[in-house]
Amino acid sequence: MTATLREAMGTETDTTTLDRRTIRGEILVVLALSVLASAAYAIVSLVSAPLKGVVVESASQNPLFANQLIGFVFGLAPVALVIHLLHRDGETVGAIGLDRSQVRRDVGRGALLFALVGSIGLGIYILAVRSGVNRFVVPAPPPGHWWTWPTVVMNASGAALLEEIVVLAYLITRLRQLAWSPWAVIAASAVLRASYHLYQGWGGFVGNLLMGALFAFLFLRWRRAWPFVVCHFLVDFAAAAGWLLSHGHVPWT
Repeated sequence: MTATLREAMGTETDTTTLDRRTIRGEILVVLALSVLASAAYAIVSLVSAPLKGVVVESASQNPLFANQLIGFVFGLAPVALVIHLLHRDGETVGAIGLDRSQVRRDVGRGALLFALVGSIGLGIYILAVRSGVNRFVVPAPPPGHWWTWPTVVMNASGAALLEEIVVLAYLITRLRQLAWSPWAVIAASAVLRASYHLYQGWGGFVGNLLMGALFAFLFLRWRRAWPFVVCHFLVDFAAAAGWLLSHGHVPWT
């Protein structure tokens, strides 16, 4: 690692009053209650079913809005747990970059990241589907309901908050408190993010691996979670909106 990269990512470890055993246990519990089960199911899905010509849903297709709302509310429980643990340990949400001290900059950075990540991610997805190494992904709730678009907003918000707070900001902060090197932290966060997208196929894995590595690198530099929440929300909203507006008219859908 060059001196420039070290300076950009930060070589100092985050400080905490928690001992290492407590941090390790806390990380395991938080991840087990958030994304580890999804990663395990995604791996099983990858090895047990074909990729080419198969359709999977990244958004719930439940026809009842009440169930969509329940899924959204309880899906944010791991985020609430992370915030609770921070406050319990005498920390604030600012420790993982969730304070509102840089709103304009956070939104601007998130929008710029969206322009980059969204275009590259779409290209990887189309190429992977056409190559037969990725499944067709339905990223939107059932169309034709009064609650379809509000649910698109809920789904995008829920995924953005869960993944960027837990898998990015919280996990990286805690691993740095365990004195993990910047590169090890980047790899851990990126591989975890990619693993629970394996149900989509290899395109979903590679795309999220690259995005996860970029996000982790930039988080170590910026120490702000909101730009990535904004970017993730825009990516998911755009994917769902594109599907709803063009479904049946675009050949690769």
